[in-house]
Amino acid sequence: MKKTGFFVIACLFSICSFAQEKNPIGLIETPKGKIYIQLFDETPNHQQSFIELAEEGYWDSLTFNRVIPNFVAQGGCPDTEEGFKDPEYLLEPEFVKGLTHIYGAVGAGRDDNPGKLSARCQFYIVQNKDGLHRLDNDYTVFGQVIKGMDIVDAIVYQKRNSKDEPVIPVTLKVSILYLSKAEIEKLTHF
Repeated sequence: MKKTGFFVIACLFSICSFAQEKNPIGLIETPKGKIYIQLFDETPNHQQSFIELAEEGYWDSLTFNRVIPNFVAQGGCPDTEEGFKDPEYLLEPEFVKGLTHIYGAVGAGRDDNPGKLSARCQFYIVQNKDGLHRLDNDYTVFGQVIKGMDIVDAIVYQKRNSKDEPVIPVTLKVSILYLSKAEIEKLTHF
């Protein structure tokens, strides 16, 4: 009888733990509003890198430094030698069938390096409603905006200079929320 009781308690604990599983969601706070990003388990190195940099506050002094309507809103470090040459900030590509550059896809920036290594310090959000499938299998897609594309749209239509930088800087504060599936569903159904 004691073994049966223990088994029932163990099963209930297991069910409760499964029901409470938390998923990392990226939160980008800007002067225009909040953007929520689902981070894909299929790209574990990019997911972990984004989480690490967010939890370290890496992007909190940076901006969306490149905004182009019908293309992308790019944030993080500007196009610098450090961002593209420092091995600590480079990741091997993680191209996954089915993760493509659709509207709201979140990808990792990079330069024209032949290995297609991602610059961990940069990310972009696809703002083209038709997607940017010419970038598929050239740039790693590691997430998807689940709420806040209206904010991304507002950001890319900011007045910008000849380098596609917003004239009024769009600052970033990036953090990670750990939410249950029910909390994520509630967040995305407003």
